[in-house]
Amino acid sequence: MKATIGLIGLAVMGENLVLNLESKGFSVAVYNRSTEKVDAFIQGRAKGKNIIGTHSLAELASSLQSPRKIMMMVKAGQPVDDTIEALLLLLDKGDIIIDGGNSNYEDSERRTSYVESKGMLYIGTGVSGGEEGALKGPSIMPGGSPKAWEEVKPILQSISAHVNSVPCCDWIGSGGAGHFVKMVHNGIEYGDMQIIGEVYDLMRRLVGMSNDEMHEVFSEWNEGELNSYLIEITKDILGYKEADGSCLLDKILDTAGQKGTGKWTGISALHEGIPLTLIVESVFARSVSSQKEQRVAASKVFPASPIHPVQDRKAFIMALGKALYAAKIISYAQGFSLIKAAGETNHWDLNLGGIALLWRGGCIIRSAFLDKISQAFTSNPDLQNLILDPYFAMILQQAHQQLREVVAQAVLNGIPTPSLSAALSWFDSYRTENLPANLLQAQRDYFGAHTYERVDKKRGEFFHTNWTGRGGNTASTTYTV
Repeated sequence: MKATIGLIGLAVMGENLVLNLESKGFSVAVYNRSTEKVDAFIQGRAKGKNIIGTHSLAELASSLQSPRKIMMMVKAGQPVDDTIEALLLLLDKGDIIIDGGNSNYEDSERRTSYVESKGMLYIGTGVSGGEEGALKGPSIMPGGSPKAWEEVKPILQSISAHVNSVPCCDWIGSGGAGHFVKMVHNGIEYGDMQIIGEVYDLMRRLVGMSNDEMHEVFSEWNEGELNSYLIEITKDILGYKEADGSCLLDKILDTAGQKGTGKWTGISALHEGIPLTLIVESVFARSVSSQKEQRVAASKVFPASPIHPVQDRKAFIMALGKALYAAKIISYAQGFSLIKAAGETNHWDLNLGGIALLWRGGCIIRSAFLDKISQAFTSNPDLQNLILDPYFAMILQQAHQQLREVVAQAVLNGIPTPSLSAALSWFDSYRTENLPANLLQAQRDYFGAHTYERVDKKRGEFFHTNWTGRGGNTASTTYTV
């Protein structure tokens, strides 16, 4: 009997997705470039299950039902292209290749067109949830060849997380849409993790809290409006003790790694002209953290000033919670603005409310307020920015003062809060009717004849001034990158 689906790549995510698929009643054929991994898996975690081990791509392809569906869980980049080339020699018209790794959406756009030109179908799908999500139900964001969706829909929706019986998996759009949405998901994840880290730093340095005290606060927060996976695991991390009773967290080196999706999100924001300030600062914060030796040296040249602890601990902890919630809303607002802009640029016809629903379960950024985000974009599909929705506007009207207080205290005490500060600066810029960009545009016209618009004329009419009397009246073009 032939298998329902094949999977290539038996690393952590691959193994757990296979077990998830099998548990939902699908037979799975598996292959790994290092075939000893196949044998170990079949004789270990897969023993006695409806899972077929294969030792070549040809054997994998021949073991599948038609149309064949093969999911790749291999390293992004050239390995994906190499695997596609090998599979195209073995597949027939209408067969489906699925890339479940963290590929760049532009690669998925290219690969979709290429595979379709060969008569096969292609899906680039984001899978979020880590090891546990892959096993028990991740958030899945598929995009690519629309004709492939009906074939894989029952499989992917079956293995995804479900919230109120609704699968956290639905079609995103053509080409690279699925991987783009997953990329922005990861960017928001970077931002969420950074602002939580900044709040943790303020708690220990400005409030003087112990890990046990912070554990209690995060536990309380996870029962309220801040309820989310990342708050939950932060609570667990703060409470984790080693055998000798000491806190493991205090022994972990303060250098953070990254795999590139946050950087890609920032690059995409620059291309689209979307101010993704909080998320980009969270990427740079990881870069600064990696400069450990330089930071140690700099700390001796520029020693820290004495910390002035807050007087009212209870009030400041409450302000931290509100500031964290305000920054979280701003992070999602920026992320969804990027998704909206890229959808329009690439003609993806994205459903922003539907995307929010996909993130309610299984994924790393799952949060209690995603239902509210979905409602905001569903009730007003033309919503320009999430913070203009009445619900989120009401929260920010109340919480931005606490965000301001927290950032001010951090600045006065020399404690870095790059993402919290970026959230506040963006908020203040977005709500300011008159920014100093008039001077900036005058400067551009002065040195480059780039022209300007006037407040006493209609929009779209451009002017140039011969500021020195020597520059002439010829203006440059008014193009915008």
